[in-house]
Amino acid sequence: MEIKGSMYDAIDIAVSGLRAYGKHMEVISSNVANARTTNVDGTGQPYRRLEVEFKSAEEGTGEVEIGDIFADMSPFEKIPASPGDPRADADGNITLPNVSMPTELINLNLASRAYQANAAMLRRYQRMVEVSLELIK
Repeated sequence: MEIKGSMYDAIDIAVSGLRAYGKHMEVISSNVANARTTNVDGTGQPYRRLEVEFKSAEEGTGEVEIGDIFADMSPFEKIPASPGDPRADADGNITLPNVSMPTELINLNLASRAYQANAAMLRRYQRMVEVSLELIK
């Protein structure tokens, strides 16, 4: 039976997962923070939700990385404006970002669980090394 790879492959995979899911949580946090931003950079356009695309870091490894961060092109939400609201359009509506808080909270929960799983893997690996060193003594 041949074993391929090295003992560091597991560490590399876990660290790449920590980096990727950490960045994913940053993007989700940006979406949540801008969920009611109706005027981005003075353009009059609402904030557009960002999404993350994951990809394999290299062929033959289990490492993951962020492939692309792109804008979600789903339609914006429109709500009726109060009389005299300067954000209202010609039809009397305010255009809100395409951020859905339930979706963002579910994504945040999934990303944080994946981050925790990678951190737990590193802790287990550290314990394994510590026990191995104790056995050598």
